[in-house]
Amino acid sequence: MRRTLPLIVILLISIVVLAIVNLLLGSVRIPVGDVCSILLGNEENEIWSNIVWKSRLPQALTAIMAGAGLAVSGLQMQTVFRNPLAGPSVLGISNGSALGVAFVVLLSGRIGGVALSRLGYLGDAAMSVAAIVGALAVMMLIMWISQKVKGNVTLLIIGVMIGYLANAIIGVLKFLAPEEDVKSFVVWGLGSFSRVSGDEMILFVVLMCILLPLACLLVKSMNLLLLGDRYAANLGLNIRRSRLLVIMSSGVLVAIVTAYCGPIMFIGLAVPHLARAIFRTSDHRILMPATMLCGAALALVCNLIARMPGFEGALPVNSVTALVGAPVIAMVLFRRRKDEVGE
Repeated sequence: MRRTLPLIVILLISIVVLAIVNLLLGSVRIPVGDVCSILLGNEENEIWSNIVWKSRLPQALTAIMAGAGLAVSGLQMQTVFRNPLAGPSVLGISNGSALGVAFVVLLSGRIGGVALSRLGYLGDAAMSVAAIVGALAVMMLIMWISQKVKGNVTLLIIGVMIGYLANAIIGVLKFLAPEEDVKSFVVWGLGSFSRVSGDEMILFVVLMCILLPLACLLVKSMNLLLLGDRYAANLGLNIRRSRLLVIMSSGVLVAIVTAYCGPIMFIGLAVPHLARAIFRTSDHRILMPATMLCGAALALVCNLIARMPGFEGALPVNSVTALVGAPVIAMVLFRRRKDEVGE
């Protein structure tokens, strides 16, 4: 506990600092004093006010919530399957979201004559709903399958196969769709924290503020699952129900984040390893909040890199998350290997 509390405080401070830096930096430079005035409602420069309120602040809040949600989802998947390479997309839930969006973007134009993705706000809403429906449909299928199979490995393989099947269907839809619709779908697949603004941003933040505390209620079950199924069952844990609840929690988090931000890769895989390396514990009572904070901080860093001064527009978030996350994973694995050799 002596080590944990200072690290938590450092992470909280780093998130605040990174959020402030996200408000300051971008293609348009806004001085610190003016940003403070804008946040207090005293700034007269309407252009700067719009940049902060309608672009940078929603991006920062979205990055914080999305990063925390994906990190927690990754921790849950790695715990359930006891596999360090498990991530939020391991069961095909992200692929389900992509399939739902593919039907809206790639197929609606051929059926209705006008692609929903070109209808502005209505199109964005349709894509979000389709992503949630697709993810939840795959999650319900996985939950039904989990009642039929006993082993985690079998469920993991089935989830991967569902992902491949979804990708195959998406490939067919791409082949049949016009180039413009394919481009729209590819842009969505690159992921972005800048799609959420206004009322959508408020709804997204509220949903994540509900889902993340609910995920924390599963900490005790996750700690018992780490001990192995037999030992956990001897301690009175209902293995199937607990596994189902953890998968459901992880799936809903992925569904909501993917619906609003697109498929954000690597954060869910890298951050749990980073949290374990920093806090040096496998106790989920510590790991859960630590993973949330690490995920939020890393997402803010990625968002900052994606729209650094000098770039016109913004880089794809998935490119940045891979560039940042891959070295983190490599560093953690090498350090773990070094510790094992040292022992």
